[in-house]
Amino acid sequence: MTDTVASQLTFAIPKGRILDEALPVMALAGVVPEDAFHDKGNRALSFATSRPDMRLIRVRAFDVATFVAHGAAQVGIVGSDVIEEFDYADLYAPVDLDIGHCRLSVAVPVGSEGPARSASHLRVATKYPNLTRRHFEAKGVQAECVKLNGAMELAPSLGLARQIVDLVSTGRTLKDNGLVETDRILDISARLIVNRAALKTDPRVAELVAAFRRVTEEGASA
Repeated sequence: MTDTVASQLTFAIPKGRILDEALPVMALAGVVPEDAFHDKGNRALSFATSRPDMRLIRVRAFDVATFVAHGAAQVGIVGSDVIEEFDYADLYAPVDLDIGHCRLSVAVPVGSEGPARSASHLRVATKYPNLTRRHFEAKGVQAECVKLNGAMELAPSLGLARQIVDLVSTGRTLKDNGLVETDRILDISARLIVNRAALKTDPRVAELVAAFRRVTEEGASA
């Protein structure tokens, strides 16, 4: 039993917005989770798949990149925002899955666009401190990042930060909270990611890359 587990590939997938779009793509590439995966009451984090040599782990998006970069998982799916934020050397993103589209943007309270944008130092609430600092440094602005994992839109009204950097899809959440988008930092889509060492040493990883690439190419030409 131990040998079987040790020889299994571990495929890390994110909870949240990307998952529903990722599952059909995974199925076309031959990766189908067991029925228990779809049970809303199931709190398990590891699941069997249609392949006896592969298990799925369902974790937070930021953790997908960490598991794969450190070799605890060999393959994963995650947004390009996470890849760019961590910039792990041992992570390789060979396939753009063309799903999970959104953008990482700067937003401020409506009516405060001008003064905030001309400041040389800003406090910014964000889940993405590295991307945020790089964006503002390129504009000659020093950004003091306040790390939040959610409810970013509350930060300006509560005096925590003058600006936020967050994911934007339709912009409805910003509008509902009295914010307006001022800069687009990064256009985002979900990517297949692999551990570089595993790609070199385990032919199954290269086969998965080829399978997902084939699925996306066929989808693009359909």
